[in-house]
Amino acid sequence: MSVDVIKTDVVIIGAGPVGLFAVFELGLLDVKCHVIDILDRPGGQCAELYPEKPIYDIPAIPVVTGQQLTDQLMEQIEPFGPEFHFSERVDVIEKTGDGFRLVTDAGTPFECKVIVIAAGGGSFTPKRPPLPGIEAYEDTSVFYSVRKMDAFRNKDVLIVGGGDSALDWTLNLQPVAKSLTLLHRRSDFRAAPASVQKMMELVDGGDISFKLGQVTTLHGDNGQLTGVTVKSPDGSTFEQETEVMLPFFGLTMKLGPVANWGLNLEENLIPVDTEKFETSEQGIFAIGDINTYPGKLKLILSGFHEGALMAQAAHRIIFPDKKLIFQYTTSSSSLQKKLGVK
Repeated sequence: MSVDVIKTDVVIIGAGPVGLFAVFELGLLDVKCHVIDILDRPGGQCAELYPEKPIYDIPAIPVVTGQQLTDQLMEQIEPFGPEFHFSERVDVIEKTGDGFRLVTDAGTPFECKVIVIAAGGGSFTPKRPPLPGIEAYEDTSVFYSVRKMDAFRNKDVLIVGGGDSALDWTLNLQPVAKSLTLLHRRSDFRAAPASVQKMMELVDGGDISFKLGQVTTLHGDNGQLTGVTVKSPDGSTFEQETEVMLPFFGLTMKLGPVANWGLNLEENLIPVDTEKFETSEQGIFAIGDINTYPGKLKLILSGFHEGALMAQAAHRIIFPDKKLIFQYTTSSSSLQKKLGVK
């Protein structure tokens, strides 16, 4: 049975914060969007792995969680009526006479004038520690992300790692946990210096423990940890009691079909110009963590900037005969009406 082709101005691949804000910037210019994401809901990495992790660098918002940011972006773009296609992956992109044809792994076909790739680093999975039998404890007492902090309330928590995620969750879970131990194989960290300093202050105050070493063995029955064996840097071992272990060893990123779209990838990233954030293929743009250019910063706010400039260039492709007059949302009554502002 044939499936009707979905025709739209723009297809956005990726429903993370940057992809969602791109809907807003394009909507201001009367550009219609469909959004495709391999996850089953919006938010990307923010909502999938760190829904309760605080974000501090969104302008005018002192602190917001990944899920709160997603919810507010969804509310912001609601006036523009974007259509979402979750749990689908774009497998095929073909150039047509005046645009592109896309097909997802679910067989959904699209035709559009512009494609915006906002897929972060691609699909991502946490790196699993090489520990025998760890699978039996996963999602019961071993977790690779924190979806709800309250799940760790009054628990003995062991966090393993020395990067930003390990330090951030050490600081955020300390008030919730019954006890918290941070374990890292060395005393140097790959995290923000301010976070390291706050962690050390908690250690000095007796609020948490910090230990050197690597987990070698898990102990417990029926998926419930009771403790772990740790190998110290000097080769000796010790036992660490814990009910929960959170190993933060980074993420494995997989681009999937993006790697085969002929976009001249550099180390799994898509090169773009910094005027329009267009790729080597005219009409295909890349914004957010998926792209690369001199001076690139992998920040959500940088992706927002990239989305704004992308929208201007996309408008010229979609409406080549229509003059674009840039307007401020604070001074344009037509834009305020579009946004539902009275």
